[in-house]
Amino acid sequence: SDYKMEDLVRDTAVLGLDEICFTDHVDYGIKRDWKNPGCSYSGSEKAGLPPMNVKYPAYHEKIKKLQREYEDRMVIREGMEFGMQAHTVPLFEKLFSSYPFDFIILSCHQVDDLEFWNQDFQRGKTREAFRRSYYEEILKVVGSYKNYSVLGHLDLISRYDEGGSYPFERERDIIAQILKTAISDGKGLEVNTSSFRYGLQDLTPSVDILKLYRDLGGEILTIGSDTHAPSHLGAQIRETMPVLKDLGFKRLCTFDAMRPVFHKI
Repeated sequence: SDYKMEDLVRDTAVLGLDEICFTDHVDYGIKRDWKNPGCSYSGSEKAGLPPMNVKYPAYHEKIKKLQREYEDRMVIREGMEFGMQAHTVPLFEKLFSSYPFDFIILSCHQVDDLEFWNQDFQRGKTREAFRRSYYEEILKVVGSYKNYSVLGHLDLISRYDEGGSYPFERERDIIAQILKTAISDGKGLEVNTSSFRYGLQDLTPSVDILKLYRDLGGEILTIGSDTHAPSHLGAQIRETMPVLKDLGFKRLCTFDAMRPVFHKI
């Protein structure tokens, strides 16, 4: 995103939202890191933006500055989206221990350092193979990494599956394993409203995944607008709430110092 943080907070105040959380991306293994900007990068630049991880010290200090400036107008939380792979877990453990995070989204944007959005990961594989491999990677990560709040856009691979819809029952077993692990660890799911702007026919994650999470006893849900531009800010959050209520969820969460705070829908 090239949406400046101070502009985002100003626009949030205009919209009348009372709480936001910044969750800029870190994707070790695929993006250059600010500590080593000369490291190799084999992917493609997306939307003309430099393939760099967020510069953590500056990010942290900017959030603290904005918190002071807006303390009487809104709550501003410090979070991050960890684009994790099994082989990058130690790097994220170190990053998590370095800052006082309120909220961490655990996402999977690539496997074997191959990205989904440009089809690098999917190329040369059957649909069944690349979809299964995606969920297997997440299962590996949640089995060893616990310092997160919610699983982000859990069925992201569906967004980049050019074959269209895929039978849920074919991958229900491995998704259930992921959800059972998350629930036993006290973790939740992010409902990502970018599904609307991408023109998807389902929520992200899908209604089937949300029902399975509910049936397995999951209760921790957040709604994220995945804001990368002013038009995304807060988009479809209010519209998504009644859908979740109809699915049987009664509460949503925000997070403070990695602890869920429940709010009635």
